[in-house]
Amino acid sequence: MGLILHKGMVRDDVQPTALHQLRATPETVHWGYFSPEIKPALVVRSGDLIQAQAVTHHAGDDPELMFDDDIRRIFTEIDPATRAPGCHIMTGPVYVEGAEPGDMLEVRYLQMTPRFNYGSNLQANWGHLYQEFGETERVTIYRIDPNAHTASAVYAYDVPDKYLVPGRITNCPVCDRQPALPGITIPARPHLGTAGVAPAVDEPVSTIPPGLHGGNIDNWRIGAGSKMYYPVQVKGALFSIGDPHVSQGDGEISGTAIESSLDVLFQIVLRKDFSFPSPLLETPECWIVHGFGADLDEAMKSASKDMLHLLTEHQGLSAVDGYSLMSIASDFGVTQVVDGTQGIHCRIERRIFGGKGTVRDPDRL
Repeated sequence: MGLILHKGMVRDDVQPTALHQLRATPETVHWGYFSPEIKPALVVRSGDLIQAQAVTHHAGDDPELMFDDDIRRIFTEIDPATRAPGCHIMTGPVYVEGAEPGDMLEVRYLQMTPRFNYGSNLQANWGHLYQEFGETERVTIYRIDPNAHTASAVYAYDVPDKYLVPGRITNCPVCDRQPALPGITIPARPHLGTAGVAPAVDEPVSTIPPGLHGGNIDNWRIGAGSKMYYPVQVKGALFSIGDPHVSQGDGEISGTAIESSLDVLFQIVLRKDFSFPSPLLETPECWIVHGFGADLDEAMKSASKDMLHLLTEHQGLSAVDGYSLMSIASDFGVTQVVDGTQGIHCRIERRIFGGKGTVRDPDRL
């Protein structure tokens, strides 16, 4: 699953110069925050490949199925009091030589492979319908079929306490296991819920809300075969990955996806030839911009403005033509409603631009 090295992802213009291994251990992760003060776990050059481990903070929902020795060390050796202000285990950061504020970091995601054939979904206290479900929490454990690229529920159990401290460990062999989703099989689409660069601030920034640095965007399309462009905010960029998922629907309505640790192969390319105001996603078929806000109206306007920026500054359209094209050819969707700052994404197909369906330096249009 996710093992195919997508044709054309490693282009002739940027050949890999080195392959780095980045294991997730207590020494190479930071739990719950982005910060420019974190010591880099790895230093790379533009064009380098990184094989990194991304660990889910929900592995403790069934440690027998989702722990190994390194993950157990992360959960037992990192003080719960320091897992703040967010909740995600982030591997990194990766320092990119030559990266300066104002540059763009192009991250080419090449492979995303489940570390174990299991994952967890939590009906959480931050879920969209928490009150409607009597303010209760429930865990569903899924098995992943790596050959069929599917997932199906194994069992579920109710949790009496709220998930308040990241990294809760449940003794599943003695929990009340219940059948769940009989006969239902869903497609697996491994992706990173959270990844990004360090924000230019003097205090730790929570991994929970998304922002201009990236963060918890929770777009299932950020998987193998895609590229993300992150605006660099601090020297070296300080890029980290985390919150790995096996599958998620737009909205992430219960509060989580199928949370499952992934091994991720990606290439980092430093771009000084263009800029963009927010995290930008390129897939083989389309461009996707991301808008964020305190509510969906604000996020919708943010996504609209950034798509208009893409059409005018990078495709050479006038503002009035771009506005018309957005209305007839772009698709807006709710990325997530459970991360405090809410997300809207806007998608437009690249093929409608003919040979212009690439990010370009606006000065060269």
